[in-house]
Amino acid sequence: MIGATRRWFRRHRNGIAIGVGVVGAGYLAGQYVLSKISESRERMSSERIARENLRRRFEQNQTDCTFTVLALLPTAAENILEALPVEELTKELQQKKAERLAKLNAGEITGSDISSLGAQSATEDDGRSLSSLRSEGYVHTSQVADSSSGLETPKSKSRTQLWNDLKINSLTRSFTLIYTLSLLTLLTRIQLNLLGRRNYLSSVVSLASPPQNQSTINLEDHDDEGIGHAFGNDFETNRRYLTFSWWLLHRGWRQLMEKVKEAVEEVFGPVNPRVDITQERLSELTLAVRKKVEGATEEERRSTKWLSYLLPSRDQEDYVLKESGVLSASETSSLQNPSSLRHLLDETSDLIDSPQFTQILTLLNNEAFSALIDNKCAIEAFKSTTPAHQTPTAQEGQQQEPQNFSSSVTLTQTTYDSTSTPVSKAKLATILAVIARQAHVIGNGTEPPNDYITAMEQGVRELEAFAAVVYSSNFFDAKLPIPGSNPEGGACPDEPSSMATTHITNATNDDAPSWRNSPGFAATAEVGGLGEGKEEVMEVGAEESIVDLGAQPSGDHGATTPSFEKVWGKAVEEQQQQQQQQQQQQQQQQEEECSS
Repeated sequence: MIGATRRWFRRHRNGIAIGVGVVGAGYLAGQYVLSKISESRERMSSERIARENLRRRFEQNQTDCTFTVLALLPTAAENILEALPVEELTKELQQKKAERLAKLNAGEITGSDISSLGAQSATEDDGRSLSSLRSEGYVHTSQVADSSSGLETPKSKSRTQLWNDLKINSLTRSFTLIYTLSLLTLLTRIQLNLLGRRNYLSSVVSLASPPQNQSTINLEDHDDEGIGHAFGNDFETNRRYLTFSWWLLHRGWRQLMEKVKEAVEEVFGPVNPRVDITQERLSELTLAVRKKVEGATEEERRSTKWLSYLLPSRDQEDYVLKESGVLSASETSSLQNPSSLRHLLDETSDLIDSPQFTQILTLLNNEAFSALIDNKCAIEAFKSTTPAHQTPTAQEGQQQEPQNFSSSVTLTQTTYDSTSTPVSKAKLATILAVIARQAHVIGNGTEPPNDYITAMEQGVRELEAFAAVVYSSNFFDAKLPIPGSNPEGGACPDEPSSMATTHITNATNDDAPSWRNSPGFAATAEVGGLGEGKEEVMEVGAEESIVDLGAQPSGDHGATTPSFEKVWGKAVEEQQQQQQQQQQQQQQQQEEECSS
């Protein structure tokens, strides 16, 4: 029996060997395939978790930006309200009116006073509308405290002078607050997204770095030389960097107010407060002020520099740190030396001087001025039931015609109803009362939500896209992508940026797709579609952006690894190499000390 079995195995040993080999090879192949599938699942899961983590960090960062603006806004609003005491002028007008009425009742009024009173009787209703500023409680605390001293002026002003000052100050105050709010919103987005990017990069590098050798004990503290410090993500640098918003809140707004006041005096100066004007006329006047402040043409708007309102010059940086309490009077900072803080300030300056900053600032101003003129003034002053910027629906069967560019307060092409009812009018004094009250609403940061901040964030989706570009830009070559720009970061006049060539008259939210197809916006798609939905990244022709996160260069469409991951991978590899070199140097120093 045993011999027969041996003979059978001997006769079929080749077949048995082949069968065992096939089974073994199949088993190994199956295990290999399963391992690859498992690795692919783990990689996809880790990538999904990383993207969700990045999205969550970015969204939280934008929420922090909104709350930061609300926290800083009252400081600027308090300074502006104190510099332009509209309520004090209103009180003086009311006192002069009371004095004339007292003289009239006592029979002591002269003929000239009677004629003057008759000529100005048309403004009494407007005076009552302005008195609502006090009845509704819109009086600043600093103005109440200084009311007694403010009234004891050596030379009393006439009613005409008071009305003119009231007109100029009311408009200047609200317009300055709008510009300050827009600039503060953009500055805060830039600052917090730059720091958020560094914080995220630091966390990614720390997770990917190998654990330190626990067998050696270092008696020296090297925490300041860690990963966070290498990427400028240390507490002191962040604190000093965020402190520079002090300049806009305490100095920049004053320069801006002077520029706005000059434009308001030139445009609204000849307008009598007793004149009845239409809302379209009010929009034309407001637009004229905006053109003088921001620029009348696209080239003028692009050449307008906002940096001096937002950040101090280099020789005043220590002054800002000392005034804000970060540095004592005897301390000096190291801003003149190359450092992470210097890099942050330079990068912020480049972003502020970029054409994209001006474009988005214009869109923010569009929403804020539209909320003030087309919404608040339309409802409260012109008694309109529907805001002027809302167009009638198609079901109403009303024809729409394009509105003239010069009559739009928002610097954009809107529509109006040619068959609507006669346009209502309102006295300029009544409009001034509404605008004066809205100054407190614009500067409201203690009782959110702020209607104007909400209008900006909901109406300007490009703001989130701009923040995404800043958040996801390359750490090592952190400059906003401007096709055709020179190496110093300035745009070449002969080759304008594709993100900035859209004329402001067409820079509405409907034109956003053309703006999103630019190389710079391609970065937002890699941050989970944070700009506007989960859309595919458009192909970029002929030129690769510096911030090429998510955008494949031309001729490399078959690559599967996104540029966003390449950036982080490069950062991790370089940081690991630096750490290995530092560890080798420390080991060599320890060996030299032991041998000596």
